[in-house]
Amino acid sequence: MEPIRTSPPPPHAAQLRVWTLTSTAELQQLRAALQQELSGHPMLPDDDHGDVLDGIVLVATELATNAIRHGLPPTEIRLLRSDDHLILDVADHDLTTIPELADTRPLHAGGHGLHLAQAFSLDVGWYATEDTKHIWAIFPTQGESRVGSAAGPW
Repeated sequence: MEPIRTSPPPPHAAQLRVWTLTSTAELQQLRAALQQELSGHPMLPDDDHGDVLDGIVLVATELATNAIRHGLPPTEIRLLRSDDHLILDVADHDLTTIPELADTRPLHAGGHGLHLAQAFSLDVGWYATEDTKHIWAIFPTQGESRVGSAAGPW
């Protein structure tokens, strides 16, 4: 399996909300809270507001599920805002593994959350601190389109 690229955390981002999860039973509440937080958000593009919002909710669900199932609790999901982007940052406490793309699994076998994150966001990466592993995804705001760039928007 191929790892996703390692990078530093996205720069200059202000935290909008944080959710802490300990089980997949809490994912429905996360989805509802994200929908509420971002519905009508002025940074989301007017023309495809629903598409970007749905992408953020889907990616948050996938990355949080991966962290809960394969990481060490608690899982922390942060919604951040920079001048030009909305950013999801999902952290767990398992520093012994690195995020990998599930290239060899059949589609019905699951494990494609990182592929979905790449498809619905501008960029995806990961980094580690002393006690947490973070996977982030960046989403477009006004005037941007989703391009799935591997080079990073900054």
